[in-house]
Amino acid sequence: MGTCRPRLLAFLFVLAALVFAPPALAHNAGVAALQVALHKRGLYHGTIDGVKGPATTRAVMRFQRRVRLPVDGIAGPKTRRALGRFGRHLLGSRPLTRGSVGWDVAALQFMLAWHGFPSATFDGGLGLRTDAALHRFQVWAGLPADGVAGSATIAALRKPPATCPIPLAWPVDAPVGDGFGPRGDRFHAGIDLLADRGTPVHAAAPGRVVIAGLTPGGWGNLVAVANEDGVQTMYAHLSVVSVHLGELVSTGSVLGEVGATGDATGPHLHFEVRVRGASVDPLGALP
Repeated sequence: MGTCRPRLLAFLFVLAALVFAPPALAHNAGVAALQVALHKRGLYHGTIDGVKGPATTRAVMRFQRRVRLPVDGIAGPKTRRALGRFGRHLLGSRPLTRGSVGWDVAALQFMLAWHGFPSATFDGGLGLRTDAALHRFQVWAGLPADGVAGSATIAALRKPPATCPIPLAWPVDAPVGDGFGPRGDRFHAGIDLLADRGTPVHAAAPGRVVIAGLTPGGWGNLVAVANEDGVQTMYAHLSVVSVHLGELVSTGSVLGEVGATGDATGPHLHFEVRVRGASVDPLGALP
């Protein structure tokens, strides 16, 4: 019994570390890069989520059969070489600049997204939007904003993503639809709360209204509140906006009503939280 107890405690400690690990640590950038490369070959059609599940393994095996490699479902050096330019260059093997293409660019896009700076799609190409996301991250991380993803930028991306430093209240009492994280070949930078049109939307924390009204970029009617400690809470797709620019609000103040304006296929609240400009998972700060 005396020897079993330390082993049991060690097992429970490891299990707790896995269960309560930040979501980003459960999603591997190298696996995401593999999924992008397989997607480019028309072999993987799932979400670019960085999780090597059965669909990813089957896609690797189909590719290996196609190119007559040993079919083991493992993306080793030979398999990556056979994938072509999207299988080359592991992350950190070269500095990345605008116009770069490869495995490392896909991994970079995935890591930037989890740190709150998503580009349009995970496509393995460092284009305008990935370049903009890279610059924003470098400013956020206190690095020279030169648009070059070198060793310092990669090291900063290997650190845990930011979290919300203040407690939040639920803006609506509704179930969560799409959560924070990968969705298809893109990244969802907030959570969707599935409430009926006209449901009152409440401020999640006190602060000052900095956006109130119709905005471009798919948000529809948007309210954004600047809170303390560099936090900004954002409430999108509203049918009605009930506050004005510069207004001070308290936790629970009514900001508007749930709607489906902007790029919304049905009524819901897109709730997003940013910390000094980086999107973070709101669930970590909600009771």
